[in-house]
Amino acid sequence: MALTRGRARTAPAVPSACFLLLLLTSSSLLAPTSQGSEGGSILLGGAASSSSGKGRGNSCEELPSISGGEARCAYLRAHSPCSPAGYVDYLRLFYCAFAGAPAAACATLALWLVVLFYLLGDTASEYFCASLEGLSAALRLPPAVAGVTLLSLGNGAPDVFASVVSFASGDGGGVGLSSALGGALFVSTVVAGVVALAVGGARGGVVVEWRGFVRDLCFLLLALCYLLAVLVNGEITVWVAVSFVSLYVGYVVLVWTSHCCAEKGKPDAASLSAPLLLDEDDDVPSLPSHSKTTEAPGTAASRVRAMLHCLAGALCMPLYLPRRLTIPDIAGHRWSRPYAVASAALAPVLLAFTWTSSQRHNPMSSHSVAVLVGGALLGLLLAALAASTTDANCPPRGRRRRVPWLAAGFVMSVLWAYTLARELVALLVAIGYVVGMKPSVLGVTVLAWGDSLGDLVSNVAMAVHGGAGGAQTAVSGCYAGPLFNTVVGLGLSLALAAGAQHPAPFVVPADAAAYEAVGFLGAALAWALFVVPVRGMRIDRVYGVGLIAIYLCFFAVRVFETLGLWS
Repeated sequence: MALTRGRARTAPAVPSACFLLLLLTSSSLLAPTSQGSEGGSILLGGAASSSSGKGRGNSCEELPSISGGEARCAYLRAHSPCSPAGYVDYLRLFYCAFAGAPAAACATLALWLVVLFYLLGDTASEYFCASLEGLSAALRLPPAVAGVTLLSLGNGAPDVFASVVSFASGDGGGVGLSSALGGALFVSTVVAGVVALAVGGARGGVVVEWRGFVRDLCFLLLALCYLLAVLVNGEITVWVAVSFVSLYVGYVVLVWTSHCCAEKGKPDAASLSAPLLLDEDDDVPSLPSHSKTTEAPGTAASRVRAMLHCLAGALCMPLYLPRRLTIPDIAGHRWSRPYAVASAALAPVLLAFTWTSSQRHNPMSSHSVAVLVGGALLGLLLAALAASTTDANCPPRGRRRRVPWLAAGFVMSVLWAYTLARELVALLVAIGYVVGMKPSVLGVTVLAWGDSLGDLVSNVAMAVHGGAGGAQTAVSGCYAGPLFNTVVGLGLSLALAAGAQHPAPFVVPADAAAYEAVGFLGAALAWALFVVPVRGMRIDRVYGVGLIAIYLCFFAVRVFETLGLWS
């Protein structure tokens, strides 16, 4: 069954104007400051200074104790970025570039926040969901299988990357452990709760497959118990970590085989023996076109609407063009051979740039230059191949021709979502420091929310616009995603960390917050296992409100501990 999705709205003009404003105000600050190389630059200043996937930099605890905007600007110029490192150093932008205009600084940051939220949501709706829909159709994946494989992989790739880098960056893995557990709790409570409220309000809830639902929750509970045993033991060996990762392999195999069996429990020989990819054109459903109906030409309303549409399109071009040129897209209503060739050429370059900018070494070192040159050469080769194998009038046809394009679009949409989410988290944390919010409170609020924005947007979009099949996929993703991040992300990180210390075991960095997250996550899973079967396997408001209430309790405990009201 192919997944369906909604159509993204026409991009608003205000975020585009904000993008141009931020670009113009910060482009003059690209050069290093006179304070020396330690000061860096505002734009692209922190992207290469941190290697922690989510972009966490040095501590900003001293910044609130400094009085005066000029003194804070001098402190930020003399120190490396202390907020999560994105491509813009927002604290220096606020205290230095807008030193005499705090109102303009707040307005600019607020508008840029709107732009980032829009870009993240539009990328998930337009590109990520389209690639997922096409891959599911080409690979003939049932909705539940797509949710536990492609959807989990796309949403969990940034978290897995961040967890692995955290354990390898020398901080002991504390950031990776807390991020994985906090994200798993947020997705399985807030995201699943919002999905339930979204489908429960308009349709009175949807009925999900009880075998798949119970299977997903039981596997997540098993992984949680396994991780709890590791935390209690305090150390882990490489073989124990590998066995932890193997839980997800067994989970995927179980999901796949359960959907390859007939209703009576016997394997369907035809489906098992059929090749995965075929060249039959009529067997591949094309991505739907959602072109809008047009009004009768010649009327005043149609002329005004056309003018406004052209103006909005011109203003939105800076937001649209970079993604269009780097994300392969073979949707029939958006097919363009020049764009397809350009995306084949520029996608490897963007991958190489993202990789080099996340490294600790000098971005202009010989290693980085070699990676960029290799990406450019690969892009030229892929562009030539795309130009010689595509038709100007229609997108590629046949599964074997479509799957490489769909897979490339899937990978690049995940890369864009990761980059935008990291930039959004960096901006949110910088705003938190500006308004005086404690970093510990930020860790359980904006950082956890920012890391899971992709899950929230894509899962809710699937549930709302995908009918019963989309709701089934979204619910599966709400539990398979945390399972993927916990088992694959933490398991792979622990395996690499333990392998580096083999034969000595690796000491797991666990604290009270980790045990609290495990406890509340177990409570959320128990609530889901109790409420949904009792209500006839219906995902509705009762189920959703209960999950959100559990997360609010966890949030209250963390805030009370931060304020010293709870020990």
